[in-house]
Amino acid sequence: MDQQPTAYELTFPQGEQEAAADTVVVRRTEAAGPGGSAVYEDDSGIIRAEISDKGEVRMLASGGRQALRRPTSARPLE
Repeated sequence: MDQQPTAYELTFPQGEQEAAADTVVVRRTEAAGPGGSAVYEDDSGIIRAEISDKGEVRMLASGGRQALRRPTSARPLE
């Protein structure tokens, strides 16, 4: 695989309060997404995202009827 980080911290808006945010750490898997970039997921496997080498995030559904939210930021950790 390329030299992408092994983990990212994704930050999601929480409700209508700008100050409130929800963060989750996702780690790189061996999978590639539809765009060919690495797929990252959290420990539960519910939060999945394809993250390009430019830091562009595409959320991926892990199950039916899942409402995907777009993160406001993706910070490389490792």
